[in-house]
Amino acid sequence: MHATLPLLKDTDFPSLRRGALETLQVNLGYTCNQSCLHCHVNAGPNRREQMSREGVEQVLELLRHNRIPHLDLTGGAPELNPHFRYLVAAARGLGVRVTDRCNLTILEEPGQEDLADFLAGQGVAIVASLPCYLEENVDAQRGDQVFARSVRALRRLNQLGYGQGYPALPLSLVFNPQGAQLPPPQQALEQDYKRHLREDYGIHFDQLLTLANMPIQRFGSTLVSRGQFGSYMDTLRQAHRVENLAAVMCRSLLSIDWQGYVYDCDFNQMLHMPLRRRGHARTHIRDLVGQDLAGNPVMVADHCYGCTAGQGSSCGGALSD
Repeated sequence: MHATLPLLKDTDFPSLRRGALETLQVNLGYTCNQSCLHCHVNAGPNRREQMSREGVEQVLELLRHNRIPHLDLTGGAPELNPHFRYLVAAARGLGVRVTDRCNLTILEEPGQEDLADFLAGQGVAIVASLPCYLEENVDAQRGDQVFARSVRALRRLNQLGYGQGYPALPLSLVFNPQGAQLPPPQQALEQDYKRHLREDYGIHFDQLLTLANMPIQRFGSTLVSRGQFGSYMDTLRQAHRVENLAAVMCRSLLSIDWQGYVYDCDFNQMLHMPLRRRGHARTHIRDLVGQDLAGNPVMVADHCYGCTAGQGSSCGGALSD
């Protein structure tokens, strides 16, 4: 795999500083039941990295003492971490909102047959990957039969109340482009998604999040192999919008890796660009209990243009209309 950090480090991306911490995003491990071309984590069935029970307890300690209102769980497939359900239930017991970044097919994996019921019972928000509403496009990007399995999972979630407009059970879908181009306008694409999924499959969801593919890990390496890395970076740079800087997630989110180390965002985590903190080459989650990072500089590189290009896209989808 081609390393892309050397191609991204020299940057003129504007400097950023952190605001109030609203979201703790935790990568519970790189094990996944899928291997997607666009995956910036390089997750897959053969990855074994998983956060330990000790690490999970440290996450809960930080949530409790720093009064962080939102826990965002990602992976890999975060549900494959053996402590996933314990963490979710404990965080909900603290009054913390929990989001599960779900690939949908995990709901049909052996041993996960009751996962959907657990998520609904805990009132967990679901952000689900579905990179297209066309079967052939999804299977080309994510693997054979992924679309059909995703449809079954979405129907199951709908039966439990997800995607029906209930604030307690929100269901968002995530769109990624098929290749080296920016996503189309989020609002118009959302209407297309809702119409196709409703008319063709009887599926309902609350909102669509459009995300640009990041030029790192598996997708970045593919760009290098195809000779498209430079042109894709040109696309991101040319579409940069200054107004998006105010809303990028790294200003209000912390990213934690499976070992408990801290980053400004999930993309920096995958590039091994740790949180910059005076006197610390690397920060662990246990070092942040009771600490306020407001005003701390954000580590930036050229991949940050992926969050400010066009409508902008970070973990929460488009930043502007």
